[in-house]
Amino acid sequence: MALEDALDLAHFKTLLEQRAAELDRLLEDAESRSQSVELDQSKVGRLSRMDALQQQAMNDAIRSRAQHERVRLQLALKRWHEGEYGWCNQCGELIASGRLEFDPATPFCVTCASRTESG
Repeated sequence: MALEDALDLAHFKTLLEQRAAELDRLLEDAESRSQSVELDQSKVGRLSRMDALQQQAMNDAIRSRAQHERVRLQLALKRWHEGEYGWCNQCGELIASGRLEFDPATPFCVTCASRTESG
């Protein structure tokens, strides 16, 4: 069976591009909200500064996670353009369309992903 018969490749490319655009917006938003925290207590109270530090840490975590996911999406789009999208990077078998719907950037089938995660 040809990959095109099993998967709607255009649909998955659209999913990848939409998620990449969403992440770009999220990264822009996190970047715009990210500011250095003033250490001068005369300008900001201690609790406000602690709140700002916590907010900054949360924005940094969001940005880091979004950047990691953005890389995964870019790699998936690269596989799509090279005609390798939808095939497991480890065993070479076709990745189930349901798995790709859930995570269009995944490079592994369920079996190989569970092997990788378990050790």
